[in-house]
Amino acid sequence: MISTGMLLLIALATPFALLLACGSRTLRDRMPALLVFAPLPALATALLAVNSPPLVFDEARLHITFVLDGPGAILLGVAALLWSVAGLYVATYLRGQPNLGRFSIYWLLTLTGSLGVFVTADLFTFYLAFAMVSLAAYGLVVFDGTPKARRAGIIYLVLALLGEIFLLMGFVLLAAAAPGDSLVIRDAVAALPASPWRDPTLALLIAGFGLKMGLVPLHVWLPIAHPAAPMPASAVLSGAIIKAGVIGLIRFLPFDVPLLEWGVALTAIGLFTAFYSVLIGITQLNPKTVLAYSSVSQMGVVATVIGMGLAAGQTSAVMATVFYAAHHLLAKGALFLAVGVVAATGPRRLWWVLAPAAILALGVGGLPLTGGALAKLAVKPVLGDGLVELLATLSAIGTTLLMLHFLHRLAANAAPALSASVPVGLVLPWMLMFVAAIVVPWTLYSMTGIGRYDEALQPKILWAALWPILIGAGLALALWRWGRYLPQIPEGDIVVVGQPALRVVVRCEDALARVEGVLRQWPAASLSLLVLMLILGGAMFSGH
Repeated sequence: MISTGMLLLIALATPFALLLACGSRTLRDRMPALLVFAPLPALATALLAVNSPPLVFDEARLHITFVLDGPGAILLGVAALLWSVAGLYVATYLRGQPNLGRFSIYWLLTLTGSLGVFVTADLFTFYLAFAMVSLAAYGLVVFDGTPKARRAGIIYLVLALLGEIFLLMGFVLLAAAAPGDSLVIRDAVAALPASPWRDPTLALLIAGFGLKMGLVPLHVWLPIAHPAAPMPASAVLSGAIIKAGVIGLIRFLPFDVPLLEWGVALTAIGLFTAFYSVLIGITQLNPKTVLAYSSVSQMGVVATVIGMGLAAGQTSAVMATVFYAAHHLLAKGALFLAVGVVAATGPRRLWWVLAPAAILALGVGGLPLTGGALAKLAVKPVLGDGLVELLATLSAIGTTLLMLHFLHRLAANAAPALSASVPVGLVLPWMLMFVAAIVVPWTLYSMTGIGRYDEALQPKILWAALWPILIGAGLALALWRWGRYLPQIPEGDIVVVGQPALRVVVRCEDALARVEGVLRQWPAASLSLLVLMLILGGAMFSGH
């Protein structure tokens, strides 16, 4: 019988083994057909190894530790499911494209990091996994090779590197305050409230993880990268990859000690992000860009929940956040796959795609009886009954408006041929994700103890979820009538102003050299950067 520790190792070793197999030209050419299998051991691990004893490798003082607790198991399971279904989608969507072997390499690198952040429990391996998922995704963004894709890739990579610098400096401060030579995340976070470097550490952690989540003003990579990336890559970028930022905040913020000022600040950032992204999103015409701004808005809600939990010292905020993020992962992954299905479907057959997509889209806004309604019900105790709860409810109206705008743009993206039919290789993954986005939240809601079905089905609860949808629908009608008068805001909005600043960051060699000197004081930082450079260098060499 396989031990739970062995399951954890197999979950990470499987995509990495397939990555190594890409060193063979023959296997690399056949790898797109195997991508569907790479995350399956992680899915099995999430189901079978939750709350198992930690797996520890106490080598060279690094204390490499793997553990799968409840929050990690939920996000690992839904992320693995999306990666597997999206891998199945790849085989048909990108069939016949050049450089598919290179795409597979970056896909497997990103997958390994994406799964790793949910099970690593020490600073060294978490940083390595997080850096892998951040930097390797660059290859997915630029795969098409168009000028638009290359521009998106440059912006993405600069911001990703900036986020890595934030986190590495934050981890140095965490390690300095941790007791003894422990690099275990739990020990470092327990020592954080009493650390003399508490405030700069929290600022660096929130900046680094907030960038990956897409919190304003560090959100610009999402609406630029999503439209440029191939459809299955967009699905995992929005669904799974940004959850690395969510698990980071959950793992590294001390929820058992109230930190009022930082909680209020994160709550304010989250609420601003939620509303700002709706206002920009309704001006967009590309359905993928609209979905990207919707993801930014939803991550704003997630940050709001985390901020309220941090301000009050509510450990219950962790599971509520995880449930909300899990639903978003499933629904948004399914909706991105739907964009590809619609693009291959003629107007006469469009209804069978738009109807399920409408259920999921409105579910993101909290449509009764959907997983989105359960997600909003799960975070309500953390948000309380005051101003923040009211603003969160108003954000649901904005989400409904934005998602109905998405459906309008999605319908306009149908194939020009009236009777065009979509390949089975695209339909099957899309339907699998649709079913998962409906069934999994209802299954988790009771199993995790977040709530009970009888409470969720009370008439007053259903009405509380329905009225924001109705108001949002009314606003959507007004948008369709007068939306042409809105200004045309470019994808990435403030990036037009921020591009000169990004170039300054790239050119600040002296400043980066000083940062490097600081980081060298922590041996694990240098080692993690070396390992990451070797992996990425090998991937690029094999890809060529």
